[in-house]
Amino acid sequence: MLYETLDRFEKKFAFLKKKGLRVNGLKMIDPKRKKHVIDISRPLVFDNRLLPKSFEGLDVKTVIHGDLPKEFTVDRTKPDWTKREYIWAPERFEKFVDRCSDDIKKQLGNKEMTRDEMLSALCFGDFEEHKKKVDLLIKEGKVPKYSKK
Repeated sequence: MLYETLDRFEKKFAFLKKKGLRVNGLKMIDPKRKKHVIDISRPLVFDNRLLPKSFEGLDVKTVIHGDLPKEFTVDRTKPDWTKREYIWAPERFEKFVDRCSDDIKKQLGNKEMTRDEMLSALCFGDFEEHKKKVDLLIKEGKVPKYSKK
Protein backbone atom coordinates (compact mmCIF):
# COMPACT_ATOMS: atom_id res chain seq x y z
CA MET A 1 0.00 0.00 0.00
CA LEU A 2 2.79 2.46 0.89
CA TYR A 3 4.65 1.69 -2.31
CA GLU A 4 1.48 2.25 -4.33
CA THR A 5 1.17 5.70 -2.71
CA LEU A 6 4.79 6.42 -3.55
CA ASP A 7 4.18 5.32 -7.14
CA ARG A 8 1.17 7.68 -7.43
CA PHE A 9 3.26 10.52 -5.96
CA GLU A 10 6.04 9.90 -8.49
CA LYS A 11 3.59 9.88 -11.38
CA LYS A 12 1.75 13.00 -10.23
CA PHE A 13 4.94 15.04 -9.73
CA ALA A 14 7.05 13.52 -12.53
CA PHE A 15 6.98 16.87 -14.37
CA LEU A 16 9.08 18.36 -11.55
CA LYS A 17 11.97 15.97 -12.17
CA LYS A 18 13.03 18.22 -15.05
CA LYS A 19 13.36 21.00 -12.50
CA GLY A 20 15.58 18.95 -10.21
CA LEU A 21 13.15 16.99 -8.03
CA ARG A 22 14.44 13.61 -6.86
CA VAL A 23 12.11 11.09 -5.29
CA ASN A 24 14.32 9.05 -2.98
CA GLY A 25 11.60 6.68 -1.81
CA LEU A 26 9.93 5.88 1.46
CA LYS A 27 11.70 6.57 4.72
CA MET A 28 10.76 5.39 8.21
CA ILE A 29 11.12 8.27 10.66
CA ASP A 30 9.52 6.63 13.70
CA PRO A 31 10.06 2.87 14.01
CA LYS A 32 7.94 2.60 17.17
CA ARG A 33 4.85 4.02 15.47
CA LYS A 34 5.93 2.72 12.05
CA LYS A 35 5.64 6.25 10.63
CA HIS A 36 6.84 6.61 7.06
CA VAL A 37 7.36 9.69 4.90
CA ILE A 38 7.94 10.27 1.22
CA ASP A 39 11.60 11.28 1.04
CA ILE A 40 12.46 13.80 -1.70
CA SER A 41 15.25 16.22 -2.48
CA ARG A 42 15.43 19.26 -4.67
CA PRO A 43 17.78 22.13 -5.51
CA LEU A 44 17.54 25.39 -3.56
CA VAL A 45 16.16 27.22 -6.60
CA PHE A 46 12.91 25.33 -6.94
CA ASP A 47 9.27 26.38 -6.67
CA ASN A 48 8.23 24.69 -3.44
CA ARG A 49 4.68 25.93 -3.89
CA LEU A 50 4.28 23.06 -6.38
CA LEU A 51 4.98 20.41 -3.73
CA PRO A 52 2.50 19.20 -1.12
CA LYS A 53 3.37 18.97 2.59
CA SER A 54 1.67 15.58 2.58
CA PHE A 55 0.33 13.16 0.00
CA GLU A 56 -2.41 10.59 0.64
CA GLY A 57 -1.71 10.58 4.36
CA LEU A 58 2.09 10.50 4.14
CA ASP A 59 4.16 13.53 5.05
CA VAL A 60 6.59 14.70 2.38
CA LYS A 61 10.10 15.20 3.77
CA THR A 62 12.27 17.46 1.64
CA VAL A 63 16.01 18.07 1.73
CA ILE A 64 18.05 20.31 -0.52
CA HIS A 65 20.74 18.85 -2.75
CA GLY A 66 23.51 20.59 -4.63
CA ASP A 67 25.68 23.56 -3.84
CA LEU A 68 24.28 26.50 -1.93
CA PRO A 69 24.96 30.13 -2.84
CA LYS A 70 27.22 32.29 -0.70
CA GLU A 71 24.28 33.68 1.30
CA PHE A 72 23.79 30.22 2.80
CA THR A 73 27.43 29.50 3.54
CA VAL A 74 28.10 28.60 7.15
CA ASP A 75 31.22 27.17 8.73
CA ARG A 76 30.06 23.71 9.71
CA THR A 77 33.52 22.75 10.96
CA LYS A 78 33.17 24.83 14.12
CA PRO A 79 31.77 23.02 17.13
CA ASP A 80 28.18 24.03 17.91
CA TRP A 81 27.89 26.05 14.69
CA THR A 82 24.12 25.62 14.87
CA LYS A 83 24.08 27.71 18.04
CA ARG A 84 25.67 30.64 16.18
CA GLU A 85 24.11 30.45 12.72
CA TYR A 86 20.78 29.33 11.29
CA ILE A 87 21.30 28.37 7.67
CA TRP A 88 17.63 28.94 6.72
CA ALA A 89 17.32 32.41 8.25
CA PRO A 90 14.80 34.49 6.28
CA GLU A 91 17.42 37.20 5.78
CA ARG A 92 19.57 34.75 3.83
CA PHE A 93 16.72 34.11 1.39
CA GLU A 94 16.13 37.85 1.04
CA LYS A 95 19.77 38.59 0.29
CA PHE A 96 19.94 35.76 -2.24
CA VAL A 97 16.76 36.86 -4.03
CA ASP A 98 17.90 40.49 -4.06
CA ARG A 99 21.27 39.52 -5.55
CA CYS A 100 20.09 36.90 -8.06
CA SER A 101 16.48 37.69 -8.92
CA ASP A 102 17.01 37.62 -12.70
CA ASP A 103 18.71 34.20 -12.53
CA ILE A 104 16.06 32.86 -10.16
CA LYS A 105 13.23 34.01 -12.43
CA LYS A 106 14.98 32.37 -15.38
CA GLN A 107 15.57 29.08 -13.52
CA LEU A 108 11.97 28.99 -12.32
CA GLY A 109 10.71 29.84 -15.80
CA ASN A 110 8.71 32.92 -14.83
CA LYS A 111 10.18 36.29 -15.77
CA GLU A 112 7.19 38.07 -14.20
CA MET A 113 7.75 36.78 -10.65
CA THR A 114 7.69 39.34 -7.88
CA ARG A 115 10.21 39.40 -5.05
CA ASP A 116 7.59 37.99 -2.67
CA GLU A 117 6.74 35.17 -5.07
CA MET A 118 10.41 34.24 -5.43
CA LEU A 119 10.88 34.26 -1.65
CA SER A 120 7.89 31.97 -1.13
CA ALA A 121 8.91 29.69 -3.99
CA LEU A 122 12.39 29.18 -2.54
CA CYS A 123 11.43 29.32 1.12
CA PHE A 124 9.42 26.18 1.71
CA GLY A 125 6.28 27.55 0.03
CA ASP A 126 5.34 30.55 2.21
CA PHE A 127 7.98 33.11 3.12
CA GLU A 128 5.87 35.05 5.65
CA GLU A 129 4.96 31.81 7.42
CA HIS A 130 8.64 30.83 7.50
CA LYS A 131 9.55 34.21 9.00
CA LYS A 132 6.93 33.79 11.74
CA LYS A 133 8.14 30.27 12.50
CA VAL A 134 11.78 31.40 12.69
CA ASP A 135 10.88 34.36 14.94
CA LEU A 136 9.15 31.94 17.30
CA LEU A 137 12.15 29.57 17.24
CA ILE A 138 14.43 32.52 18.07
CA LYS A 139 12.21 33.56 21.00
CA GLU A 140 12.24 29.96 22.25
CA GLY A 141 16.04 29.88 21.97
CA LYS A 142 16.00 27.03 19.45
CA VAL A 143 17.81 28.88 16.66
CA PRO A 144 20.12 31.91 16.81
CA LYS A 145 19.12 35.32 15.54
CA TYR A 146 20.62 36.20 12.17
CA SER A 147 23.75 38.30 12.44
CA LYS A 148 25.17 40.33 9.58
CA LYS A 149 28.83 39.60 9.05
